[in-house]
Amino acid sequence: MIINRKNGVRLAAVGAAAAATMGFFSVGAANADTFVPLPGGSITQTLADGTVVTVNLTDESANISPSMGSTPLHRNVWVNGKASVHLEGAGATGADIQPGYVLACQVDFGAEAGGGVESGNLVDLVTGAATSLPVTPSGSGAVTLGPGEAVSVDIIDLESADAYGGESHSAYNSFEGTDGSVTWADSTLGVSGCAGYAQARSYVNVSVETDNVSSTVTLWGQPFSIG
Repeated sequence: MIINRKNGVRLAAVGAAAAATMGFFSVGAANADTFVPLPGGSITQTLADGTVVTVNLTDESANISPSMGSTPLHRNVWVNGKASVHLEGAGATGADIQPGYVLACQVDFGAEAGGGVESGNLVDLVTGAATSLPVTPSGSGAVTLGPGEAVSVDIIDLESADAYGGESHSAYNSFEGTDGSVTWADSTLGVSGCAGYAQARSYVNVSVETDNVSSTVTLWGQPFSIG
């Protein structure tokens, strides 16, 4: 069990995937103790060398509570989830799992939002392809957003010592073999500065490298309103 002291996240580091859902504009979503159960999702992709990658997102939920700012411009949400990965194929020797959330202010995530569905302009935020949204990566769970802005936030922060004895941080968990997973609990995400409606959406990036191919499979959770 690894404790993420930075974001208050408890991680069980053995492998990867998770999902989310709630109405985009639900009234009162930012009030105290609004529990949002999220449905999970799954995606399976076959890489060019025949390696089969399956990513599952389970046990995800969000608990929306008033932020310490106590104004309409502030939101705070505690998120939980589990990402798990299974690899098949002779070249499958492990992968990196990087879960996170996209936080957005007055941004349409797209009409479809099922697990693994590539929809809307946010589809390529994590994979690095071009996007029409002004997206800023962030290593912190507290972000400031204006209308039309979106930020991707890493959900884990694994601490270790580097080769020189210094402190090293990683936003992904690596595993060897065919199976791995990551679990996060009570990780806080805070948004300030957003005068309109705000949303969040989870994602799980799984980077796989074999002797013949290097590829990233992304599973998207369903969007949910945070007020």
